[in-house]
Amino acid sequence: MWIQREIALPPRPRGFHLITREVVEALPELRDLRVGLCHLFLRHTSASLTINENASPDVRADFETWFDTVVPEDFGGWTHTLEGPDDMPAHIKASLLGPSLSLPVSGGRLALGTWQGVYLCEHRDRGGPRSLLATAWGESG
Repeated sequence: MWIQREIALPPRPRGFHLITREVVEALPELRDLRVGLCHLFLRHTSASLTINENASPDVRADFETWFDTVVPEDFGGWTHTLEGPDDMPAHIKASLLGPSLSLPVSGGRLALGTWQGVYLCEHRDRGGPRSLLATAWGESG
């Protein structure tokens, strides 16, 4: 079975946001897969995806602090500045984490670890709505 769906994510402020529930709710067919894969691709250059801690909001805040320290807006070497001071740093951050994830599906659910969740990493102050292309395939049973 193959499933492909665009998932529209509402605008979020800069930060690291758990979207696992939104992904699962947008793909009810996952329940029919005994074994498979779910590929997520974010169609943007100033946001990214990653998997990490799903319980403590401190982890998401620490991610933001670290990224803002390592890739600062006030770095004097940016030449791509027409879209605002947060744009070029957002591109760098997005490249560090990447636009896609491949997740195993087992027994009708994403086979994430107990403390793992899917993050949308919004690197712009006002990035706007985001588009996620989800492709799942596998064997039903």
